[in-house]
Amino acid sequence: MFYWVLKMILTPVLRVVWRPWVEGAEHIPAEGPAILAGNHLSFLDHFFLPLVVPRRVTFLAKSDYFTEAGIKGWFKRVFFSGAGQIPIDRSGGKASEGALRSGVRVLRQGRLLGIYPEGTRSPDGRLYRGKIGVARMALEAGVPVIPVAMIGTFEAQPPGKLLPRVRRVGMRVGPPLDFSRYAEMADDRFVLRSVTDQIMYELMALSGQEYVDMYAKRAKEEIAAARAAAGSAVAAPADGSVGEAVAGDLPGAGGPSAGVPGIGVSRSTRVLADRGDRADRGGPARPATPGRSGTPGNSADRAV
Repeated sequence: MFYWVLKMILTPVLRVVWRPWVEGAEHIPAEGPAILAGNHLSFLDHFFLPLVVPRRVTFLAKSDYFTEAGIKGWFKRVFFSGAGQIPIDRSGGKASEGALRSGVRVLRQGRLLGIYPEGTRSPDGRLYRGKIGVARMALEAGVPVIPVAMIGTFEAQPPGKLLPRVRRVGMRVGPPLDFSRYAEMADDRFVLRSVTDQIMYELMALSGQEYVDMYAKRAKEEIAAARAAAGSAVAAPADGSVGEAVAGDLPGAGGPSAGVPGIGVSRSTRVLADRGDRADRGGPARPATPGRSGTPGNSADRAV
């Protein structure tokens, strides 16, 4: 009941203020189970995606939304709990199994399940490697995956910004992806990675985002490390001896082969730090780092 009351209240507000547009809404089935797999650019995604779907969408939401402290945490907890969303532990292994089983149960009840395969919001507006949990649920439940690309929500409210900007946002919905030919291979990690990469490729094509073959969580860690290194360098003596020692101990700061492939230590630090600052300001990110961008491909996996 809370879900429908919330939608009734928010829908006219969102339509008037942000004037969302949508393409391909006819691809969302009027009945029957399906997975809505979206790119994740902003906290606003949780509001705009259900807006265009007449049916109820149950989301797998990170467990942090249910445990965060403070007033902001209280609002998130009330919103996600009241809307019947499922908390998911992203640490992997057995911690994630419960959420995956819950997702499969929702699908077997004939409902729509929403998930962001990247696992967390993009730190800079680019599209990051998907986790294989979406593929596993699709194969186990035997349902299609419908890619939904959010457009403009990063610029409206990038990570770290409390108040969203007023600007038009949109969504592009792609045709359902049928993976029934892999129905008996839900435990094959190579198949799961291939299915996940196909989903991410469709999201890349729909959104026009640049793809980075790295998990978004790791990208956030590298940006944080780069900022710390930049701060240490500023505080170092003029000869740079202390700054170099501190930066050398940070992830991604040990030479061309230790940080971002194809870029030396100092430039890598500057690029990542600048990219994080631009993301916080809502501005455009710098071009892709060589060796990290392209199209989805095979690499190490995590379930959710």
